[in-house]
Amino acid sequence: MHIGIDVGGTHTDAVLISGDDILASTKALTSADIVTGVVNALTTILTDGVVSGTQIDAIMIGTTQFTNAVVERRELSEVAAIRIGLPSGEGLPPMVDWPADIKAAVGNHAYMIKGGYLYDNWPLAQFDEAEINDVLHDIKRKGLTNISIASAFSPMNPEPELFLAEKVKAVIPEAKITLSHNIGRLGILERENASILNTALLDFADRVVDAFGMAINKLGIQCPVFISQNDGTLMNASYVKKFPALTFASGPTNSLRGAFKLSGVANAIVVDIGGTTSDIGVLQNGFPRESSAIVDIGGIRTNFRMPDINAIGLGGGSMVTPDGLQIGPQSVGHRLVDDGLAFGGDILTATDLIVAAGGAEIGDKTKLQHLSKEVVASGIKTINQMLDRGIDMMKLNSEPVPVILVGGGAVLVSGDLKSASQVLRPKHAEVANAIGASIAKISGESEKMVSYQNIPRDKAIEEVKQEAFKRAIAAGASKVSLEMVDIEETTIPYMDGACTKLRIKVMGDVQALASTTHNKIEEASS
Repeated sequence: MHIGIDVGGTHTDAVLISGDDILASTKALTSADIVTGVVNALTTILTDGVVSGTQIDAIMIGTTQFTNAVVERRELSEVAAIRIGLPSGEGLPPMVDWPADIKAAVGNHAYMIKGGYLYDNWPLAQFDEAEINDVLHDIKRKGLTNISIASAFSPMNPEPELFLAEKVKAVIPEAKITLSHNIGRLGILERENASILNTALLDFADRVVDAFGMAINKLGIQCPVFISQNDGTLMNASYVKKFPALTFASGPTNSLRGAFKLSGVANAIVVDIGGTTSDIGVLQNGFPRESSAIVDIGGIRTNFRMPDINAIGLGGGSMVTPDGLQIGPQSVGHRLVDDGLAFGGDILTATDLIVAAGGAEIGDKTKLQHLSKEVVASGIKTINQMLDRGIDMMKLNSEPVPVILVGGGAVLVSGDLKSASQVLRPKHAEVANAIGASIAKISGESEKMVSYQNIPRDKAIEEVKQEAFKRAIAAGASKVSLEMVDIEETTIPYMDGACTKLRIKVMGDVQALASTTHNKIEEASS
């Protein structure tokens, strides 16, 4: 028996699941202190499900807290960003293209030192001990304890980062350090950016994870806690304290996974309609299609693995022009229950249109009698056209595909969509994000440049796979359940030695639930 929670900016959704059965679900308002909202949601589902906290085996939480912190430039600690790579890259120092406001928020403490390697393990330069000492003593003088270390091609050879981390610990024992090879892929600028953002969030991560723990302990629940990351999988609470940035964009990912769980359709377009936006993503074999583009987080380029999401300005609180021809992107958001016409307000919203058309029983329909049928029909047509355009942008061809509607705003869609071969509206769709968090597994990923002329392909794959296994186990995966789920081999034709970029992803069950899952498999087999 386990619980899935999604802590959003407006609502905290929670579901109680036993096996494949959803026993209870709820939406509670997110509180400023996080704890109150989570406690309220947990209390409701435990009461409705008639279970005690001692019966819960695991809790999975999805949260936008860390993404919001970057976007809103709050809760960020100052960071000393050290890059190992001189004499290469001197003209593009750390944070070179960051927006001024977030650069100021993290302190703009950038350092560049000699060292590092090229992709083929050829040294760029030797470390300069005097240079290292000068940098570390300057960082200590400034009182900085959050330190990001990025070295050229460190996913290929992490030794320079590991060496410098030891030097940092010797001078600043209390330092919190992020090594870029643990969090990003090849590409020094984007990987370095990801490392700096992660380091800036470390103190906030301690507070958020501890707040989750307090909320759970208040109800007498004693079980492992896991947090969703942006590829649809989980990591344990201690891992999140080290890598909070891996949670970026976990909300849309959870919605896609939840849509798969509720509908049973593994390949489809998912439309998650909230109060302000609609997030449109693609399910491939039950998991979100990953974006191949550089991912922008709060104006900063990163190379995280992220879901390919098309967000459009259409939600339940989207404002509608008097003629119904334009909807959004402005929205009343969480003030819908105060400002919307159906609730006695004076702003025409997308929700008002669907209520007036008889598509949903929300608020008071009698307050919408003054709306003309033409305006209502025009508005509903506009909603469908906006969604059709958004869905078409995510498809690989012009053929209609199954579309799964989830989120509290899914009621906005009346009838069918031209872009869809069928429109699915599964039960419990309004809390799909919490359900997605509850069913997630744990993954590990490793990437390396190899030459199959120097090492046999099978041996190279095994080495990279074992590194991915190590990372998955550290994040809380059951070792015996791990399996390789994705392998990507990209030949680099302009490099010597038949160089290939090899990336492997593995996945396994949550350790806390592994024995239960194993028993169910045995029962099913017998």
